Amino acid sequence: MRYFTKQQGQKEAVPVDLEALGGDRYKLTVNGVTYQVDALALEHGTMSMLVDGQSYSAEFEESGDEVGVLLRGQVSRFDVADERRLRLRAGTAAFSVEGKQLVTAPMPGKVVKVLVKVGDEVKEGQGLVVVEAMKMENELKSPKAGKVTELFAKEGTTVENNARLVIVE
Repeated sequence: MRYFTKQQGQKEAVPVDLEALGGDRYKLTVNGVTYQVDALALEHGTMSMLVDGQSYSAEFEESGDEVGVLLRGQVSRFDVADERRLRLRAGTAAFSVEGKQLVTAPMPGKVVKVLVKVGDEVKEGQGLVVVEAMKMENELKSPKAGKVTELFAKEGTTVENNARLVIVE
C-alpha cells in the first residue's frame, strides 16, 4: 500500500510504500530507501520494532489524518494520506486554513510556557504554547497567520488531550 507523509513543517509529501511479508514482518520503502521491519504492537499505541536489525520503541497517537509519533524521546507529527485521499485533496482548491482556528493540546500534559498574549499578530508556524508531555516539551505552532483572539492556556496548569489552548483568527 502506498502512502504519502508530510512531517509538520515540511513542504513536500514523501512517498511511503508498506508491504506485509507475513506475520509481524514488513517491507517499508521511504522515499526510495527500503527497510526490513519486524513490528509488534504493545499496549496503548506502543510499537516495538526491529528496523534492519536496530531496535526501536515508538508510541503512536492518531487524530484523523494526523499521526503523532514519540520516538527516542522526540514527538513528531505527520500528515498521512493514501493515494486516493491525496487525489481527493488535490481535486479541491488549494488548501489554506481560513477562519477561526483552535489550537488544542495534542496529548495530556502541563503548559510550561505561553509564548503569546491576546491581541498578538502571529505568523503561520509561529510558536504559541509549549506543553510538556511524557517528559518532552512540544511547541504548538499557529496553523495560520492571524491574530490571537482567545488564550485559554496558563503556565503551570495541566491540560487533557484536546484541551483548548489558543484561538487564532
